[in-house]
Amino acid sequence: MAKKTIRPLHSEKDYDAALAEIERYFVKPPKRGTDDADRFDLLALVIEDYERNFWPIDPPSPVDAIRYRMETGGHTQSDLGRLLGSRQRASDVLGRKRGLTMQMAWRLHREWGIPAEALIQPGKSDRRRVHRVAAE
Repeated sequence: MAKKTIRPLHSEKDYDAALAEIERYFVKPPKRGTDDADRFDLLALVIEDYERNFWPIDPPSPVDAIRYRMETGGHTQSDLGRLLGSRQRASDVLGRKRGLTMQMAWRLHREWGIPAEALIQPGKSDRRRVHRVAAE
């Protein structure tokens, strides 16, 4: 039986068919360097592309990224306070009363490995402010 050519996914039907085909590789993974391994890689790419385009996932807010790193890294709010310069500053950041400065974002990125992209994005209130200013 000839295998169908892998093409970009344009509909839910295409997506469902690609998922059904790739599932068989989870039961019996293909050997590296084989045509099946190449097929698996291509299916994974077109599925990932479809999901990124039709079901995008917003990155976490800076505060959510900090909280996640605190939880996974075993850091406390006191640790955050030492990193940012004071416990009050850490409390204000976590309470969303104060935004991060570039220096704070740099320290969090460098010391705790939080992706810079997650730390420097504007908050939702900042976006509204930008649109309001642009409209005036």
